Amino acid sequence: MKPTVRIHFLAWMICISLVCAAQENERKSPEKIPTAVVWTIGAAPAAQKAVIESVFLLYCPKSHMKGTGFLLTSGVVVTNNHVVESCSATEMLANPFPGQEIRFDKMAVDRNVDLAILHPAQSLKGGLELGSGDNPELGTEVNTWGFPLTYNGPAPLLSMGYVAGYVKDGADGQEVKHIVVNGAFNPGNSGGPLVRWKDNKVIGVVVAKFRLYPAYVENLITVLSKEQSGVQYSALDAQGNPAKDEQGKPILYSEAQIVGAVLDQFYKTTQVMIGEAISVSEVRTFIKKHQAEIQ
Repeated sequence: MKPTVRIHFLAWMICISLVCAAQENERKSPEKIPTAVVWTIGAAPAAQKAVIESVFLLYCPKSHMKGTGFLLTSGVVVTNNHVVESCSATEMLANPFPGQEIRFDKMAVDRNVDLAILHPAQSLKGGLELGSGDNPELGTEVNTWGFPLTYNGPAPLLSMGYVAGYVKDGADGQEVKHIVVNGAFNPGNSGGPLVRWKDNKVIGVVVAKFRLYPAYVENLITVLSKEQSGVQYSALDAQGNPAKDEQGKPILYSEAQIVGAVLDQFYKTTQVMIGEAISVSEVRTFIKKHQAEIQ
């Protein structure tokens, strides 16, 4: 090989090696953290940083239900049953930051308590611990992080409040202890961890806000949302084209359904400064009861 050719060949090989090394380093480098997340974590008190990093946006594609979930140090994700009830474990999606989309392979639920545990398909590090105190004093400053209303991140948003009392909830005659919180909990916050502002131990799971309408008005809205007679209108997708379901059929809504949907959306987005969280004692009992299902 001529000297000139040999020099060019060596230079070419060096360039290839450098490119490969750069690509390998890029593969090994951690995912870039979104700027909004950096700002949020940087402005948060030390005790709250672990909470922020343990909270996920959860999404059920079948029902388009969005909620919040949080990771425990045991490696499972806790949320509400009503967030996941239309999807199987393998259909549920979670978006943490930074990182790739999280998938799940097992799930245990309880409709009466309105809790769910999801087992991630891959091992996750970090997480929160369940607190030992079951009865935080009235006036205790508490908070949650989550994805309320139409907000989808990347960083969760903070909601503050204080313990205002306790109520009994549950279905099928089962008593479930709820903590009443004077705070701005909204749809999308469901499933988020309730913690004291000065530490990151979980003392509850956000589940609901107080009802704006009396029961009979909510029933009327439900009736409207199911009424399919009358003029039918085609739903549109994000591009303005007629939307279709999974079978390729046009998605149609009656006038009554449209009115019912508007009223329901108004209810969900109206700010009510009273919310509820499932007590940590209920969470601990639920996890113990269903632990074997997700191992």
